[in-house]
Amino acid sequence: MSPVDPRLKAAFAETLVKTARKLRTRFNAEVVRHGLTYPRARVLAVLSERQPLRQTELAADLGLEGPTVVRLLDGMEALGLIARRAVAGDRRAKHVELTEHGAEQAETVAAISAKLRDTILEGRDEAEVAVALDLLRAIADVLDRPMEGDGA
Repeated sequence: MSPVDPRLKAAFAETLVKTARKLRTRFNAEVVRHGLTYPRARVLAVLSERQPLRQTELAADLGLEGPTVVRLLDGMEALGLIARRAVAGDRRAKHVELTEHGAEQAETVAAISAKLRDTILEGRDEAEVAVALDLLRAIADVLDRPMEGDGA
């Protein structure tokens, strides 16, 4: 495998960051039109895939600190999107589940996500998407490891 030109590496990394930012901005704009926020939409998406989840599991899935998730869930509970229930055998733990209203909103988030995926991948064939997905997964795997010299 031949080395990659440093300018190409820099352009790739910068484009990846800008693209991720644009994707988040577009998704956020769409969910806001439906009365949601990006963090709430992410909770709805996670819970629509699997529930109930302990608050700690949800925090880990979202990559957020516990206190941040508690505040987020407080607001969502007040809006009738989620319910928290005690976990049998653990007085401190809470399971989080979607309410009927939350499930309806999660369907809206899923539709927004599907439309956005269709839009960004329009004109791309399955082979192109598979190659890009392999590359993104490899990048994610590298980012999960400590950088050389971190001492971690």
